[in-house]
Amino acid sequence: MNLKNNISSQYVFDYQKKIYLPQQERSTLTKLEIKLPEVIGTAYKDFWQFKGRYRVVKGSRASKKSKTTALYFITNMMKYPEANLLVVRKVFRTLKDSCFTELRWAIRRLGVEAFWETKESPLEMTYMPTGQKIYFRGLDDPLKVTSITVEVGNLCWMWIEEAYEIMNEADFDMLDESIRGKVPEGLYKQLTLTFNPWNERHWIKKRFFDVQDEEILAKTTDYRCNEFLDDADKKVFETMKKNNPRRYKVAGLGDWGVVEGLIYDNWEERAFDHRIEKFKNMKSAFGLDFGYTNDPSGLFCGLVDIDHREIYVFDEMYEKALTNKKIYQNILSMGYAKEKIRADSAEPKSIVELRELGLRNIVGARKGKDSVNNGIQFIQGFKIIIHPRCVNFLTEISNYTWDVDKFGTTINKPVDDFNHLLDAMRYGMEDFLIGDRFSFE
Repeated sequence: MNLKNNISSQYVFDYQKKIYLPQQERSTLTKLEIKLPEVIGTAYKDFWQFKGRYRVVKGSRASKKSKTTALYFITNMMKYPEANLLVVRKVFRTLKDSCFTELRWAIRRLGVEAFWETKESPLEMTYMPTGQKIYFRGLDDPLKVTSITVEVGNLCWMWIEEAYEIMNEADFDMLDESIRGKVPEGLYKQLTLTFNPWNERHWIKKRFFDVQDEEILAKTTDYRCNEFLDDADKKVFETMKKNNPRRYKVAGLGDWGVVEGLIYDNWEERAFDHRIEKFKNMKSAFGLDFGYTNDPSGLFCGLVDIDHREIYVFDEMYEKALTNKKIYQNILSMGYAKEKIRADSAEPKSIVELRELGLRNIVGARKGKDSVNNGIQFIQGFKIIIHPRCVNFLTEISNYTWDVDKFGTTINKPVDDFNHLLDAMRYGMEDFLIGDRFSFE
């Protein structure tokens, strides 16, 4: 069946009431009734109704901002037959397991799988009745972002997920300028930014949250907006509120993180060629920190120039719920299976299993008194250059801070947060320490 010739593109839409979608039938077009509030929940009414240029949503974990955004775009592309969407993240490889998955979930949630074609190579979605498309691009290939030509209608919408990763405002300006040109009456151009709020010094705060502009909707959401959470989900945040109020303010309530007492300030984000033959007197350093349910497993991949006291961070692995077998497969596919990797020695069984799977050169990091602080002190003597692709490393190093006591006084102990890749870096740097007086845990 030629869906494009047999399915109407006219719909009735009302956020408060319902959306009508035609079912796939050759002879007659009956209508499938979906009550949006039952599907998407509430608390995002202004988000759905706003048609200004910039729609910016910071939210805590579990605030359903990404799922709501995905549902919005699938619904409204079916409402506006000339609209096309560009989905952007800083690094292209992160799109498949984030935005692409969320949009595919939204298609299933709305029960409209019959009308959408999804491809992984190239990463793309097509609304078959009209030929409208959802494109996916990464800022690590800027030419592909600015050279999109749509076949049907207009490229009028953009979704920038984890917008916090874009630390250079000029990169956002380039994206902003790519949504241009006339659109038909009734259609509108709009950029949607969604992200977790961490650092109040980020340019996003000043540009969108500290101003009054009718073209900007700047919205803060939190887990209490999500009526689909069960009691166990809510208990996680209530426990956080009790045991770690500082973290709860940001991860629970979606407030800006006040970054005081940063542990590392000797770093910069800069693109570089990581091939080791391009660097004289460089040695590689790999470190692995284990996680699973609540914490990600993190692999630090670096090059170290001892003479110039520089660390080049060129790659990373950062993912939750990885079994040891999956950790091995990831490291193998990244091309680092033969490298010497220093791993968290708190999990000797995992190290043994990874060695048996094929990581022959994995070893446990040493432990000892004051190992964390000694390792931090050593690394503070280096300049750290971070490749833009290492978005999780950039997030952690921007938020890794010293803890405070009950009086608000900084103490000589790191907060146990934003430290998975940074712990892995300490492990990986162990071989560059002088003598045996330092160790890591």
